[in-house]
Amino acid sequence: MAEREVQADASNPLGLEGIEFVEYATSRPQALGHVLEQMGFQPVARHRSREVLLYRQGGMNIVVNAHGGKAGELPPEAPQISAIALRVRDAAAARRRVIERGAWEVPVQVEPMELNIPAIHGVGSSRLYFVDRHREFSIYDVDFIPIPGVDRQPQALAGLQWFGVVQYIGRDRLDDWCAFYSALFGFTLLADDQRFGILPSGRVLASPCGTFYLQLVEPEAGAADGDEALQRVAFGAPDVLAAVAALRGRGVGFVETPSLHTGQRGALTQTWFDGSTMFELVHR
Repeated sequence: MAEREVQADASNPLGLEGIEFVEYATSRPQALGHVLEQMGFQPVARHRSREVLLYRQGGMNIVVNAHGGKAGELPPEAPQISAIALRVRDAAAARRRVIERGAWEVPVQVEPMELNIPAIHGVGSSRLYFVDRHREFSIYDVDFIPIPGVDRQPQALAGLQWFGVVQYIGRDRLDDWCAFYSALFGFTLLADDQRFGILPSGRVLASPCGTFYLQLVEPEAGAADGDEALQRVAFGAPDVLAAVAALRGRGVGFVETPSLHTGQRGALTQTWFDGSTMFELVHR
């Protein structure tokens, strides 16, 4: 029994248990909030001291951060995925382990009555947070104030849940990023023939907890090598066509071309904010 427990811990060194939240930074929080509500999310709480709003549906949390940075620096107008918070067994231990293996720590400035959530640098300017308060007592109980009269646990539309995150990487950077996620977090690279959804390009990594995936996408041949960044999130759906019908009823459009169209395997939403923001549905 003890040997089996040691092996299980070695395969999931941080005790990873899924995604706690995805954070978007934008100077247009109301516009992004409207899009999120179309996608089935509801605003449930406001941050105590920052211009930050929490949206939720089912077990998914999205944080919209419009709080300015140092010297009055504003967040970008077009929403960007600025952070992912990972549920772990012990946040402090997770931070120590990844820093020992080469991760770069992000100094966190904490205001009075706020939690200190450990973070490291992710791709581009993004951050990866470690959260161990996600059961009976959560980080939102401290840092956020519930919006009066709002259901704090709205049901997920059509059974939507986290499926994964798509990351754009630089040319010839695939091995580097696979090593980063494997050595620090315990992700495993899937075989080339194991693909999901209708956008199967790139390489796919499975989280050690089995709850979500990362898809790493390089520039196409002949294309310019753009910035590395977290590009979009994907939602899993037990019935993609039913989820698409429900979202269309809320005003969400979907990409329909001869080479890319809605099917039971998956779907891609329209884009917002001049093409910077979109969402993917994947059968799960």
